[in-house]
Amino acid sequence: MSDNFDSALTYTSYLAVDELLNLQRPLSVGPEHDEMLFIIIHQTYELWFKQIIHEFLEAQRAMESGNTHYSLAILGRIRTIMKVCVTQIDILETMTPLQFNAFRSYLSSSSGFQSAQFRKVEALLGRRDNKMAGHLPPDIQAEIALITATNSVWDSTLQYLVKRGHAMPVEVLNRDKSLPYEANLKVQDVLLDVHRNDPESAAVCERLLDIDEGIQEWRYRHVKMVERTIGHKMGTGGSSGVEYLSSTLFNPVFKDLWEIRSRF
Repeated sequence: MSDNFDSALTYTSYLAVDELLNLQRPLSVGPEHDEMLFIIIHQTYELWFKQIIHEFLEAQRAMESGNTHYSLAILGRIRTIMKVCVTQIDILETMTPLQFNAFRSYLSSSSGFQSAQFRKVEALLGRRDNKMAGHLPPDIQAEIALITATNSVWDSTLQYLVKRGHAMPVEVLNRDKSLPYEANLKVQDVLLDVHRNDPESAAVCERLLDIDEGIQEWRYRHVKMVERTIGHKMGTGGSSGVEYLSSTLFNPVFKDLWEIRSRF
């Protein structure tokens, strides 16, 4: 029998259910019925963001080691999680504008714009700019700075393709990882060869495109949900609300993979 066996361990204690169910703390008077839904949806998003970060880091390790099949499995899981994130918006949209406005004033300056974990997801995906974390606490800014100084998911993909025998431009591989990646015609030439002659590597690239499409779908649904709920009012965190969110649309993460579509 394992020395680590704990006969007192239960479903409730293992998952910290008691603590979890005490984390929903409505602020409105009553409280308003729909505030509970709002809290649980956003807490759930934070849990999924935590898992996405966990999975992306593992996917990077898998790709950088050249492990095709494990990379496919992890990237497929991330895409499935993104589908769940999109579906959650359907639940949030069951709340009418009047129901949301019944407790919106209690949110004060809190906003999804302040989600440190989503900023980490963006950093892992290659976002590199000073605006992404400037409004967050210094310790979070430091954590994001560490992410932006190392390989993004796309950089790990390029390393994976090199391990598979594909010659990537040296200047791209050795670039400053703290700067944003720019679409590269030479990389696109290699990607075309990958799709034509290396089906396993092409499958990894297509799985990344699945994720990119999923992120764009989530952003679009998020924008329309906010517009449907508050129209063009300013966001609770001081952002321009729908105007800001709309500016994030149609910005693909893996630009080279989209560019080659017209060259097949």
